[in-house]
Amino acid sequence: MLTQTTSRVLEPSDLDAALAVLDRDPVTNAFVTARVQVAGLDPWRLGGEMWGWYEDGMLTSLCYAGANLVPIGATPRAVRAFADRARRAGRRCSSIVGPAESTAQLWRLLEPHWGPAREVRAHQPLMVTDRMSADVAPDPLVRRVRKDEMDTIMPACVAMFTEEVGVSPMAGDGGLLYQARVAELVGSGRSFARLDDDGKVVFKAEIGAATAQACQIQGVWVAPEYRGRGLAAPGMAAVLRYALSDVAPVVSLYVNDFNTAARRTYRRVGFRETGAFMSVLF
Repeated sequence: MLTQTTSRVLEPSDLDAALAVLDRDPVTNAFVTARVQVAGLDPWRLGGEMWGWYEDGMLTSLCYAGANLVPIGATPRAVRAFADRARRAGRRCSSIVGPAESTAQLWRLLEPHWGPAREVRAHQPLMVTDRMSADVAPDPLVRRVRKDEMDTIMPACVAMFTEEVGVSPMAGDGGLLYQARVAELVGSGRSFARLDDDGKVVFKAEIGAATAQACQIQGVWVAPEYRGRGLAAPGMAAVLRYALSDVAPVVSLYVNDFNTAARRTYRRVGFRETGAFMSVLF
């Protein structure tokens, strides 16, 4: 038994203990929890390693180290241990993302070795709701994207990603991983859109991470030529209705603090700010 404070790479046999840590905050941890519930802790299936921090033999903090580096329930001592492990391994992730406080500490420790970052988004409000708002009627034209509509939805997904992140998801591997992720969301019925009369996407959003306790809306986008026409709030209300009725009892999202229009829209639909994330983009 581990009796000292220590960190190590978790193994498949550690699954129950890891899920217990994740379950302490099912909304904040929805992204990682969803991956772990599907893939377990085998690095090949998970798409990365799960690092654990132990105090007096008990697993108390986690850090997912894959395409993203994500501290989970991380105490200051755990963050220092995770930063040391990440520094020794070298940067393999495209971003660091997680609760603002622990992510900021992690980045302070890693920046001398991994910096500079392409962009740091230090405060991204986490917004949560468990009910529909009576103030905004759902857009009846927003519906699930069909599996035969991949060619229709992909250009909108690429445009959203490029606008949001600042680089195209088609770079590197030619977009194979990104296309696979979009296809996964479409196939699972978690991709939603409104099309115009010409079959072009004018609004879209996805339910990205989903567990039995919480899910997370992502990829909210309105075509530039349709912005300012009042489509975002009814579209979000429609996706929220699907999420609450079909997926999970609590719905979350996180948004850039400088995107005042989006924050206002989400508040109208019924979301409230409960915390903050931070993202470091490379």
